[in-house]
Parts: sequence; C-alpha cells; structure tokens
Amino acid sequence: MRVAIEAIGLAAPGLPDWPSAARVLRGEAAHEAVELPAYAPPLLPPNERRRATPAVRQAFRVAEEAIAGRDARTLATVFAGSDADMAILHRICAAVAEPQKLVSPTDFHNSVHNAAAGYWGIAVGSTAPSTTLAGYDGSFALGLFEAALQVVSDARDVLLVVFDVPAPPPLFDARPLACAASCALWLKPEGGAAPLGHLDLALGDGAETTLDAPALEALRLANPALRALPLLRRVARGEAGAVALPNSGGRALQLHWQP
Repeated sequence: MRVAIEAIGLAAPGLPDWPSAARVLRGEAAHEAVELPAYAPPLLPPNERRRATPAVRQAFRVAEEAIAGRDARTLATVFAGSDADMAILHRICAAVAEPQKLVSPTDFHNSVHNAAAGYWGIAVGSTAPSTTLAGYDGSFALGLFEAALQVVSDARDVLLVVFDVPAPPPLFDARPLACAASCALWLKPEGGAAPLGHLDLALGDGAETTLDAPALEALRLANPALRALPLLRRVARGEAGAVALPNSGGRALQLHWQP
C-alpha cells in the first residue's frame, strides 16, 4: 500500500509539537524532557471541554495540530492506544467495590473505548467514519495499518490519532507507561499533492527500528504512541528509507518513506 502524509501532530515530554520535535529529530536542538503543560482543546465546546479526560485532551492536542484549523468534518478518523483510559477504569472499579456502588455520571459517560472519537465528532461536527483500536505496544503500527487500508480502499483522507497516558496506581504497576504522549498523521491517497512525502506499507518480519540517541530511544519505549519516532525522524530529516515498527500480533509493519 502507498499513502501520502499531509500533516503531523506530535506531543511528548520535550517534544511539545511537531515543529519542535522535528528540530530535535534533525539534531538541531537538544532534547530536554520537559513535561507537557495542561491542554484545553480549543475545538471542544465548554461543556464537553469540562468533561474531557486527560486521555481525550492528549488525543486532541495532536489532532488539532494536524488539521491546523482546516475543515475536518469529512475527515475519517482512526484512534488507537494501548490501554484506553485506565484512570476511568480504576475509578469505576473502585466505586463498584464500595457498598454504595456510586459511579460518577461523568466517568460513566467517558468509560467507552471510543470516547476520544466521540468528542472529536462533536468538536468538528463530523459524521465521517471513525474506528477505535487497541494494540498494546503495537498500537501505532496497528492504527497506521488500519488508517492506510481505509485511505487505499475508500480513496479518502484519514486522520490517525495514537495516544496514551499513564495509569494511576495500582494499575500503573501492571502497565508502567513513563509519560503521556500522542501522535497524529493526516493520511491521503497517493497521486495528489503530498506536502511531506509518500509512505509504502507492508506486513513482514524483522527487528523493530531503534534510535541511536539514548534519550530519544528511551522516549520511544516510554509510550506506544512514540514507536512512531523512527519514522518521524526520517520525515523530519527528509531521508528516504526503511523503518520497521512493532505491530500487534507479533509481525512487524515494514515501512518505506519517500520524501
């Protein structure tokens, strides 16, 4: 499969947006692991903004960057993450373990796996198709493969949003993510203008691509969304070449980037 990349959004400690991250990935700036500030999604109406969880806000941070104020009503979406919203899961499980079993209506409202997709549909007024996936450490590759399939089979633009935030104790002990992070790619069919370049995808075998900079390699492993960093480094540097991503199910997703 071949798709084009229209735009990128990225958010991680020390990489607050795609332009800043691109400078770090090109070696023009040192990486400093500064925590991301709180984010209030401008596209969300006030009532929904108050209800939005940190996980939803993390997704919006990169989705809003990728669309850059453009009309997204007809843009299909694929949302992916390792564990969905573990903070909501923890609070609901804790509540039902109490004698009164009083579950917060807001937590119940946010408990569905596709909560971020729902908020996005409200924010942009979308009735376009939306898919939500979970793929543990292979979530970025799984989401990218699904989004590319939709681009090719439906001949339409698709926004991929991959995001995760750390779980609270005691769930953190079972699934320790080191930081909150997210990545968004606006994918489109090949043949038209490709502001950033083209990406070929195929399933295969082989070891995943790592990063030679220790700080960035640690960041790549810190959150499933950041398995995107080897690909994004090629994009930032304008370097054609191959990247292998860990995929859900054991096989690798083999990519070839062409600026």
